[in-house]
Amino acid sequence: MSINKKAVVLSSGGVDSTTAMAIAVSEGYDIYSLSFDYGQRHKIELEAARKVADAFNAKKHLVLNIDLRVMGGSALTDNIEVPKNHKKCFSHESIPVTYVPARNTIFLSFAIAWAEVLQAWDIYIGVNSIDYSGYPDCRPEYIEAFERMANLATKAGVQGREKFRIKAPLINMTKAEIIRNGCELGVDYGLTHSCYDPLPDGRPCGQCESCIIRKKGFSDAGATDPVVQHV
Repeated sequence: MSINKKAVVLSSGGVDSTTAMAIAVSEGYDIYSLSFDYGQRHKIELEAARKVADAFNAKKHLVLNIDLRVMGGSALTDNIEVPKNHKKCFSHESIPVTYVPARNTIFLSFAIAWAEVLQAWDIYIGVNSIDYSGYPDCRPEYIEAFERMANLATKAGVQGREKFRIKAPLINMTKAEIIRNGCELGVDYGLTHSCYDPLPDGRPCGQCESCIIRKKGFSDAGATDPVVQHV
């Protein structure tokens, strides 16, 4: 009888991480879902992540509390306005204010710690370097560098029993390709949340960069977004 493969999947409850989880399931992994309550203004995403973990029958969904508001420096964790409207969102003259300093490095560090305890050698992350916000920790060279570091910095890696693999299956996909892939895998995108600055009732604002990228992705994919945005 074969031993089930285990994978830790970083989950924000958004389109990308949910599609990455669906891919992991399709590749035969038992899922250990990892989310973070890091003081983000869109904390509602944690409820979406819980629903997604349940939908994929995750073995466990772990939510870690790391209050990045004490450092601030991002529109998601500080009193900085989230940019709205298409022009501001896609100027990309510099890394946008929605960048959270070192966020993926922090998240992946916790992921390899949990993965080592679980003896789960594969970690899935839904980063994308095409239809994204220009964050430096979403690039292929970053993922490759972190994987090398993970195998230098852990008991499992140093002893050579196993090697950690940081899997970023969406890294070179457009948002439309991600959504088509997810639809083929039966993903219920109605469970997901993408908005950086949701309304008091939880509905997406429809105007922040994440909402705009999501809307364009569904349109380009020829699919209907089951989540209704505020307009």
